[in-house]
Amino acid sequence: MITLQNVNKVFQIPDGEPLNAVSSASLQIDEGDIYGIIGFSGAGKSTLMRTINLLERPDSGKIIVNGQDMLALNEKELRKARMSIGMIFQHFNLLNNRTVFENVSFPLEIAGVPKSERKQRIEECLRIVGLEDKTKAYPAKLSGGQKQRVAIARALANKPKVLLCDEPTSSVDPSTTGSILAFLKEINERLGITIVIVTHEMNVIKSICNKVAVMEQGVVVEKFEMNDSKFVPKSNIAQFLFKNEIVLDKREVAYV
Repeated sequence: MITLQNVNKVFQIPDGEPLNAVSSASLQIDEGDIYGIIGFSGAGKSTLMRTINLLERPDSGKIIVNGQDMLALNEKELRKARMSIGMIFQHFNLLNNRTVFENVSFPLEIAGVPKSERKQRIEECLRIVGLEDKTKAYPAKLSGGQKQRVAIARALANKPKVLLCDEPTSSVDPSTTGSILAFLKEINERLGITIVIVTHEMNVIKSICNKVAVMEQGVVVEKFEMNDSKFVPKSNIAQFLFKNEIVLDKREVAYV
């Protein structure tokens, strides 16, 4: 589904040394995975994930998504490929001057979907996230959890095969985190969407991810499967994950 081979990304810092944000990173993410990329702030995890849909274009390496060589696509082909890759941001990135309905409509408008078809798809997506009663509400009137659910509905609008989540629980109340994670797990199982999650939170990885990559200073230092009983973790992060049991019951989804 997603293959990253020897991906490198260097940022040129004004009046400073170049920053090696990602160095020779390789990942294999299979269809149906919930793949977690974990690391401390500045580890390069968000930069690496953003190379998947070329929001960050790598300096070198190879990126294959759903059989397509992303770096070989022209602008028109890239726009079309991105329609199958939804994205959820840490700070929601909702349009404050648009209603919930209009926010979910936005990617469909960009894709040129006819208005009559948009309405049906928007209603379907809002029904999926349990917000069909908030169609006329503006983001300012929503809780953090509701805003993230609108962002999820918007990301689902174009029926993506891949969902990229950049710190999806960092801007919600801790009491909301469990329901957002359980909801993402439900989307993965119900719709068959492959999910990639960037996070620095242990509970996110433990709750829903089946595969994990640990990043430190731009390098993928360790990769493993959460259910691999024979795996011997080397990094401090991996050791912590394997010493603690998963605590979230995916069946308990409380909408907030």
